Amino acid sequence: MVRILSIFTVLVVLSGCSPVGMVMGTGAAVGISAAREGGISGTVEDVKIKALISDKWFRYDVNTFTKLNLTVNQGRVLITGIVQNPDDRVEAVRLAWQVEGVSQVINEIRVAESDGLPGYVRDQWITTRLRTSLTFDREVQSINYSIDTVAGTVYLMGVAQDQAELNRVIETARTIPHVMNVISYVKMAGDTSAEAASAANPEWSSPTAAPTSLPSDPQDVPAESYDWGE
Repeated sequence: MVRILSIFTVLVVLSGCSPVGMVMGTGAAVGISAAREGGISGTVEDVKIKALISDKWFRYDVNTFTKLNLTVNQGRVLITGIVQNPDDRVEAVRLAWQVEGVSQVINEIRVAESDGLPGYVRDQWITTRLRTSLTFDREVQSINYSIDTVAGTVYLMGVAQDQAELNRVIETARTIPHVMNVISYVKMAGDTSAEAASAANPEWSSPTAAPTSLPSDPQDVPAESYDWGE
């Protein structure tokens, strides 16, 4: 019973801190899933994975939980955010691997002092502007992309119809003011090979289970990185 309540609490937090928001958020995710690779069943599984990982983080440390961002796409987990303690960074990834259905964990957690509220507002503005631009771009199926922005770095995850579409998305992202870097973890539509799923971060990717040991410095190497500086 305690576990059920804990998961429910996490879902409420993820959905705007209200039961109505939770139902609407989940319903919206399922409602648009038909247009996404993986269909409704894949979307439901991703929602479940996200809730279970968030529950583990919540139990570990509430403060750490609030500093991290979590995106799940077809069992691939992208974690972004900033923590002050390196141990929290390792623990967040370790806990994510414990959830059944996780096929890959992409670790983009930074250990540094955050930029505070101004930095958070700026990152949210970047994400919103990019999402809006992609939504109105008829040559991009924006629903297939997830966007996270941390300290001016834009992380893209999802499924591209082809390389031309992905290049268009990256170009759009890099033209937004205050964007310092664009990192892509996007795969091509129909590419389900184990090699493709683990290409971005070989040390952290596994088609079956979490690694039994952690690297001394678990910093993933991005699949594609585009850096334009200030």
